[in-house]
Amino acid sequence: MQKETPPQAASQPPRDDPAWQPVRRIRKGSGGGTSPQVEKALAEVRSKIYPRSVQGNFARIRVLMVFLTQLIFYGLPWLEWGGRQAVLFDLGARKFYLFGMVLWPQDVIYLTVLLVLSAFALFLFTAMAGRLFCGYACPQTVYTELFMWIEARVEGDRLARIRLDEQPWNARKLRIKATKHFLWVVLALWTGYTFIGYFAPIRELGAHLMAFDLGPWQWFWMLFYAFATWGNAGFMREAVCKYMCPYARFQSVMVDDDTFVVTYDHVRGEPRGGRSRKIDHKEAGMGDCVDCSLCVQVCPTGIDIRDGLQYMCIGCGACVDACDTVMDKMGYERGLIRYTSGNAITERLTQSQVRRRMLRPRVLAYSALLGAIAIAFVFSLATRTTLRVDVIRDRGALGREVAGGLVENVYRLQIINSDESPIELDLKAVGVPGLVLQTADQGVDRVRVEGSANRLVPVVLRAPIDGLKPGLYDIRFETTGQRDSGETASVIEQSSFYVPN
Repeated sequence: MQKETPPQAASQPPRDDPAWQPVRRIRKGSGGGTSPQVEKALAEVRSKIYPRSVQGNFARIRVLMVFLTQLIFYGLPWLEWGGRQAVLFDLGARKFYLFGMVLWPQDVIYLTVLLVLSAFALFLFTAMAGRLFCGYACPQTVYTELFMWIEARVEGDRLARIRLDEQPWNARKLRIKATKHFLWVVLALWTGYTFIGYFAPIRELGAHLMAFDLGPWQWFWMLFYAFATWGNAGFMREAVCKYMCPYARFQSVMVDDDTFVVTYDHVRGEPRGGRSRKIDHKEAGMGDCVDCSLCVQVCPTGIDIRDGLQYMCIGCGACVDACDTVMDKMGYERGLIRYTSGNAITERLTQSQVRRRMLRPRVLAYSALLGAIAIAFVFSLATRTTLRVDVIRDRGALGREVAGGLVENVYRLQIINSDESPIELDLKAVGVPGLVLQTADQGVDRVRVEGSANRLVPVVLRAPIDGLKPGLYDIRFETTGQRDSGETASVIEQSSFYVPN
């Protein structure tokens, strides 16, 4: 989508910096070779943004999303399922517990499909309504909201924070800043502790942490994740969205003029300018925009939405809430800044017409693919077998003659029990006349595999050599068993039996 540039009021002189922002002192290069545009861009990178708090529908949605996402993140590791942690990625044992499922490295296909689903969901949401994920569910946005909430409670509102940063260091400033950073660090450490709680039993981690008995990698990842949270949400904030996030760079190829995005209605708002509520601004030749700059002051990335769609906009809707508040005070209709499409502004479409245009080919294609993959994913999980047998031939001895006129082949059966109930298995091989199976260590054809465990079973197949021609014969291993819970399971795996010359 191309950037919309609204017409400017003739009486409004251009300005380099918004009126609400303090004057920036730009140090010019000694060689005089740096252009003013480059100097301004560098100054904007270094300048700190002080977002103003705002109330409204989108602000409430952001608060709700912060609550829901953090309830899931902080709460999941503490849930129990069948006497164990409900969600646990046990890298040491190479087992992933997801409530009633146990996934093994061989189930990596499910992770692949899940990533594909996430990608298509991101494409679909972006094509429909822009950067919804960035504005409401991205961890950078969520933790920035949490850290800014703490900052506002400790340091005060926007003007109080600006004054505090501008004043010289004294005991009061040191106390306030220390309190803020202490709370930030506590939240960051709790976040890091929760993060490693997904990879090690979180209740046991608490005891080890209190005794300072964590492993080296546990210490590293907890402190690293805490430091990243503290740095990104406390200091870098909008810089991550503007300069580091790759999604901000390629999201423009997924939107078009029918995508719902936060948009300024320049047709209705221009020419902008201050005015009294007592005058008829239409008769005075003015638009609805009073040029209060509140939409800029509340923006977490510090952009002016009136300059058109920009890649730095995360679609949080803070400017919509601020503008609607001003429109209410002025007695104007809401929606000067709103979620709508570019075509709705230029063609003056109604919201119902805009919604109908949302069902365009790319949205339908993304929806169909997402739905098909999601159905296949759920069906595969629902019908997934909890017993797996991998047959591995002994390549050191493909086949050999043994006493008694028999030919012998050696195999290894990798048996994986993904269910948490133990199972007794009967092993059988068919495909060659007189074929007999025995385990190499016990000489029986029955094994037991504990719940959520795997077992490597060496087996020997023997068959009378009389009547067998040299070569490979197709055989199959039939594994059947019954769990302690009463459920039965069976697996058939193909292999080959080699008869030497």
